[in-house]
This record gives sequence, structure tokens and C-alpha cells, in this order.
Amino acid sequence: MTRTEVLRRRFAAQGLHRGADALAPRADWWASVPVLDLGVQDTGPDGAAWALALRGAPLGARTSTPELALAWTVRGAPHVYRRAELPDVARALVPLSESDARKRVADASKPLREAGIDVTDALVEIGRHMRRIVTAPTVKGEMSTRLTAAVSEPYLRWCTACRATHLYELPFRLAALHAGLELEPGTSPPVLGRVPSWPAGHLDRFAETVRTPPAERGVPDHLDLVRAYLRLLGPARPADVAAYLDAPAADVRRRWAELGDELVEVDVEGERRWAAADADTDADGGGSSGVVRLLGPFDLLLQAKDRELLVPNQAARKELWPVLGRPGAVVLDGEVVGTWRPRASGGRLRVEVRAWAPWTPAVEQAVDTEAERLAAFRGVTYAGRAS
Repeated sequence: MTRTEVLRRRFAAQGLHRGADALAPRADWWASVPVLDLGVQDTGPDGAAWALALRGAPLGARTSTPELALAWTVRGAPHVYRRAELPDVARALVPLSESDARKRVADASKPLREAGIDVTDALVEIGRHMRRIVTAPTVKGEMSTRLTAAVSEPYLRWCTACRATHLYELPFRLAALHAGLELEPGTSPPVLGRVPSWPAGHLDRFAETVRTPPAERGVPDHLDLVRAYLRLLGPARPADVAAYLDAPAADVRRRWAELGDELVEVDVEGERRWAAADADTDADGGGSSGVVRLLGPFDLLLQAKDRELLVPNQAARKELWPVLGRPGAVVLDGEVVGTWRPRASGGRLRVEVRAWAPWTPAVEQAVDTEAERLAAFRGVTYAGRAS
């Protein structure tokens, strides 16, 4: 496959080639949004709701719809899922091993290990306290204060920014869903509440699940994180998936070997990669041509860990992924062709764009059309592109 074919395949696999509001007539539109298999990151002013609208969901749909749920999951970031699948999502998120659990909690693992505490056991301990504390919607700060009082020193750190001692952030976030806790959409600071009808015993089985081979955990195929990554962001390498999950490469390679014939090797510009065997590696973007999307800074298409493939130019990569203040991406049939930033004031929205190469009049018009949709999504008036 060529680089262009890979980008078009991802564009189509994620449903970005669909027309505006393509799923609006469907009462169960969320069932047909493939990115919900992997989770849709809800970061930034438009977040997951705009990402779903870009993939054909009704423009007025919001993440607060009862059929969706928000939780801290991959890399501790908030992601949206189909509510009915949350227990299976939690099972899919159980670390691949104790070493995986250590890597996912980053610097929190060192004091736990020095105290002789497995990270797996620590997550269970934190989850049990969180479950006990949250009997009604609870603001994160209150949860943190009560949790800090409930655990011992290896779980805690001094936070210079807060000028207080509290739990390490990643164990706090990663334990929440396993404790049967979700986030209330639109709350800042975050508010946690109990997931209705959460399966009894999930936390009790957590450590056992970590020791169980992933193939025997009963996770539905479409929610398996490695499979889902390869469907939506493949062809890919084991290192790409490991970076996306914050998991050790060795654990992901073992999972790769377990999948066996489910994966097919693909040559991409002379490099070995793998795709899901049931994926259409010949996809051309669903026949799309001239489809422009204004992706949010944390859209899944931009979360692929082979950034050098997505944006070959080093200066352009630095512009798209700065350390702070990411812009959105202007994408044409899977190819990033520029960046955009919203400029809102007084109920009016301007969009500041930066083209990486001259755009055709058709692309210019398509950018304006998408910006008008963004303004309608936000409930404001589109006032044109900012200079």
C-alpha cells in the first residue's frame, strides 16, 4: 500500500467520508459509529461531540445522550463509549500484565514497588475506596481529599501545583471505571457518579484478569484494543499500538502473536506493517473525493502514533503537535493539508486557517462549509475565515 492509500483507508474506516448528518435518520446512530469501539477522546471545547458529528452523527447530538457514557480510560484521558458496552470496555482495559500496569501508571509505580505493592493490587485497593466514597455524584476534589485520607504513603505524592499531598493522578483515573464510576459530561471540575447496574465482582476479578491471557478474557472482538486500533488506524506496527496504550512493547508483541491469522502483513512504502485480516486494505476512502473535515486537536485520526507517516514534513508535525496549544487539522480525503483554530467572540465564530500548500477553490469552499457546520454545532454564527 502507498501512504495515500493508508490515509484514505483510515479516513473511510473511521467514517469520516460520510456526508453531513448521514446517520441522523437512525434512532440508534451510535451503533454505526466505528470509533466508539476504541473510544472517542473528549478533550477541548468541541471534543467528542464534534468528532461524532464529523462521522455522520446528528449535529445536535451530545455526549450526554443516555446511550453514551464518559469515563477516564486510555492514557487516563476521558473517552466516550456506548453505554451498554461499558462493562466489556472495562474488561478490555485491564492491563495485559503487571508490567503493563506499572507502565500505565508511570511514576506512581516506583513508590508502590519499593513498598512491595503490585500496581495491580494498588488499582484494586484504590478502586474499592473510590466505590465506597461515591454513593452520589461527587466532585473530583472531594473524592481526592477523601481518598487521600484513606490510603497510605506509597499511594501519595506532594503536588507542587496544588501545594498539597494527594494520590498520583494516573492510578486515580485508571481505577475509576474498574470501580464502576463514570464522568458526568460537561462538568468542570469533573464529577464522578456510579455506572448504573455495574456488574458485581469486577474489581474482585481484576487481579485474576490481569493474569489471564487476553484471548481468554471474554472481550468482544470489536472492543479488543489491539484489533480496534488496527481496524481504525492500521496498517500499524506493534510499537504504534504500545505507544497509543502506554503499554510495554513486549506485551503488545505477545498479543500480536496471539492474534495470528487475524492479522495480515502489509508493505507500506517498503516497511512491514500489519492490518486486521478482515479490513479492506484496498479501501480508497469509500470512493470519496474532495471530502474536507476540520478535525479537533485530539481526533482519533490524529492519535495514530506513526506521525511521520501522517505528516511527513517535520516542520508541519511541530505545528500540528506542539507541546502546548494544539490546533485542529484540515484534512482532505485523509491527507492533512493545514491547520485551523477557532476565534469566537460575541456569538460569532471565525476560523483561522493555515494552508500548508495552496488550496483549490473547491477546497476553500469545502473548508467554509465545514466551518459553517462547526458554528451551527456551537450554536453561533459563522463570520468567515480569520486573517
